[in-house]
Amino acid sequence: MAWTEKQGLAALSDGAQVHWTASGDTGTRPPVVLLHGGPGLPDYLGDVAAVLADLAPVYRYDQRGTGRSPWHGRHTLVRHIDDLVELLDTWDAPRATLIGHSYGADLAARFSLAHSERVAAALLMCGPFVGDWRAGYRAERSRRMTAEQQERRRVLEELPRRTEEQEVELLTLAWSTDHADPERGGQWAAGAAHRRRPVNWTMNAELGEAGRADPLDGHLAELRERLPARTELLGGGEDPRPMSALDALARSLGRPLTRIEGAGHEPWLERPDAVRAHLRRFVRGAPRG
Repeated sequence: MAWTEKQGLAALSDGAQVHWTASGDTGTRPPVVLLHGGPGLPDYLGDVAAVLADLAPVYRYDQRGTGRSPWHGRHTLVRHIDDLVELLDTWDAPRATLIGHSYGADLAARFSLAHSERVAAALLMCGPFVGDWRAGYRAERSRRMTAEQQERRRVLEELPRRTEEQEVELLTLAWSTDHADPERGGQWAAGAAHRRRPVNWTMNAELGEAGRADPLDGHLAELRERLPARTELLGGGEDPRPMSALDALARSLGRPLTRIEGAGHEPWLERPDAVRAHLRRFVRGAPRG
């Protein structure tokens, strides 16, 4: 079945403008809303939207301060949650199925805490990570890099200013370890380093600080109650971020976790058939109306 795509620019209550894209028949409800990661990156979930748009309307957007959503003020988790409320109102969607990736999974969880009545179903993909997971992540990331790559990354990170070429090089090094296949991972990382630009590093720092000041770890009991009955987690078995952290979260929430073997932090790239089947099953089972 053919489906269409349209775009728009939502004017939010504080003057920000957020660019969004809708795929599929936007007259049906509830829609699927894809929440991309970062924080500080533009939307990159077009390939994910494409496998679902014949089942339900799929909305995605550049979070404020990224891509085609210009913003120069301070970033807060509360404001990003409010953005999604206003976008759902713009799309005339009382409820939505949320699919969040990486930081987007954290955003989906926090949105569910604040506005559970507006979440029909939630799929948390490759996040959020709770507990002491960062040390394991850093160790595995380093293991996947040569000593020369680690040193070059350190040098690039410490530059007060980077040229465009240096920024792309840094992002390629940083993202190459996210994949199970080292060779193809480097290719995917290089492509993403050119497309997902520019990175809003200020946004990344401000939302990272906010997340550390108020971690989800302290809200898990409440989150378990507020997440919709149809909530699942999905992770790549070869993600350098430890699967044990997702296992612990799934147990705390009492929700199922699916492990995609042979895939890293963007499992739809390395195991497209398995991820496609999982996402389509999940969306087909989401509450209607």
